[in-house]
Amino acid sequence: MKNWWKYLCILLLFYTVIMGFLGPIPELNILEESIRNLYFHVPMWFAMMTLMFVSLVYSILYLSNQKIDHDIRAAAFAKVGFLFGLLGIITGSVWARATWGAWWVFEEVKLNGAAAALLVYAAYFILRGSFDDEEKKARFSAVYSIFAFVMFMVLINVIPRISNSSLHPGNGGNPGFNSYDLDSNLRIVFYPAVIGWILLSVWISTLLIRMEKIFRKKHQLDIE
Repeated sequence: MKNWWKYLCILLLFYTVIMGFLGPIPELNILEESIRNLYFHVPMWFAMMTLMFVSLVYSILYLSNQKIDHDIRAAAFAKVGFLFGLLGIITGSVWARATWGAWWVFEEVKLNGAAAALLVYAAYFILRGSFDDEEKKARFSAVYSIFAFVMFMVLINVIPRISNSSLHPGNGGNPGFNSYDLDSNLRIVFYPAVIGWILLSVWISTLLIRMEKIFRKKHQLDIE
């Protein structure tokens, strides 16, 4: 039963997709049917933030003990976190088109901050690819990971909250979803969706870690 969480992940996402498209929703002005994106866009950002934090933890662990296993894990969680960040931007763009009338609002602080945050992590992957020496790559990547996570949180959480120009719920003086009619019909799908997408992101990360270790073992590289 060690894989129980994987079965839970499948169950929760199956439930999320079915209820997300077919389940009842409250009548909300402007949002209307687009509120269903709440089950996809927002949980994907939660998954991204979770994985970026885990990557940060493993980066700090590498700096403390220089175990290559921690660098492998830090890189894997960052890669999948980046993927979920891209999915978050795509689903957010779809939501923006439905509610704001445009795929991208360049005056929107949180959208621009999210894009900038992903560019910060794109630089992390470029940095990793610029070293041939394993030790240097791991060490410099770990240090940069700390900087990247701090910038990431500032760009998507701090700046939008203090800005008066953000259109996002909960930012720029706009009411958050708790101020809307976030009734039981939304809650019973939203919370399982958050757990399900986070579990899926972790699952994909573990697969990347296993693949990297198999590759390194095949080429007789250190995995500890």
